[in-house]
Amino acid sequence: MKIRILLILALLLLLPQFADAQCSMCRAVLETDTDQSKAKGINNGIVYLMAFPYLLVAGIGFFVYRSRKNASKSEEE
Repeated sequence: MKIRILLILALLLLLPQFADAQCSMCRAVLETDTDQSKAKGINNGIVYLMAFPYLLVAGIGFFVYRSRKNASKSEEE
């Protein structure tokens, strides 16, 4: 079970490196630029901004799951 969780966590941490997301306006502006360092920076910023809400929801879900699991254990005793 722990190996599965660690594998999923590692996959989620490596996933932003594979994603390249841009809105259409950012893409149009950055494609005209000859230096691609700005485009890479914008891509990284978008991916990081996209990842944090998912991490927050996952953390809240984990704490709710753990509290319900502990509550059911205390009722059984």
